[in-house]
Amino acid sequence: MKAAVLDKVGEPLQLQTIGRPEPLPGEVLIRLNAAALNHRDLWIQKGLYPRITTPLVMGSDGAGVVCELGKGVANSWLNQEVMINPSHQWGDNPAYYSANHKILGMPDAGTFAEYLKVEARYLVRKPVHLSFEQAAALPLAGLTGYRALFSRAGFSPADKVLVTGAGGGVALLVVQMAIASGAEVWVTSGSEEKIARVMEMGAKGGINYKNPTWYRDLLVKTKGPKTGYFNVIIDSAGGAGFAHLIGLAAPGGRICFYGGGSGNITNIVPAKVFFKQLNILGTTMGTEAEFADMIALITQHRITPIIDRMFPLEEAEAALQYMQSGQQFGKIVLTI
Repeated sequence: MKAAVLDKVGEPLQLQTIGRPEPLPGEVLIRLNAAALNHRDLWIQKGLYPRITTPLVMGSDGAGVVCELGKGVANSWLNQEVMINPSHQWGDNPAYYSANHKILGMPDAGTFAEYLKVEARYLVRKPVHLSFEQAAALPLAGLTGYRALFSRAGFSPADKVLVTGAGGGVALLVVQMAIASGAEVWVTSGSEEKIARVMEMGAKGGINYKNPTWYRDLLVKTKGPKTGYFNVIIDSAGGAGFAHLIGLAAPGGRICFYGGGSGNITNIVPAKVFFKQLNILGTTMGTEAEFADMIALITQHRITPIIDRMFPLEEAEAALQYMQSGQQFGKIVLTI
């Protein structure tokens, strides 16, 4: 089969012909139609995770058709159109993953290939309103965003929500899920064009974080400090700007972050946190139950992940470089 392979850390992906995997008991073989990129793939390529073993087929997100069953798998899975939960072996504690937790695409072979074997327990049927490309764009970002918004931040439709970095795949799905649930949603972005596009999706408004006074301007735009504070803030950046999120949070507000693209969080004034009774929460990935609940929400509201650009599998390295450029609005997908 064809696969985009990382031979050595720091090197470009190479299209290679490798052996097709054979499903073991409890596993299925999937003929993949599409895979999606995540920043995790870039970080693996750059060697920013421990214990990376190469050669490696990366990729955490994929959708396709079950073409072969391992022993013990129900016959009903054969020929089903499916997508894959990339969060494996979470464990019994919903509050924190087990020592055995792993994410599809490292250390196990991932979705940047024509075929993938995976335990049947991690399959879900593809929602009928999604194409294979849209379904491939959903799993990791959708699960991360769902746990951040609902499980960790305790979102309810009455909350006023701020999502930072609108344009990234997770952030856009958080926006879509919150709007579909009936909330008032605002965003930040470094691009006026991206803010306008999110407003077309139903967001109330947004602010360009490149403006030095963006946090004060946002309070003005949201009708002043008495009503401008946010009950829920979902962040992916961290960095020095995180301190401004504390100022934007309503008393009793919840700030949940799932990334740190802007570096370490600095300059927090403790009194601003404890006098406002704020909750600052971290999150990553999610449980099998959260994945099922996310799929149910996506299906109920017929939410369609935003795809920025599609590349053929043969151009997987070009797709990674495009992600590195930061131009995208939504997910980058490989067609297979």
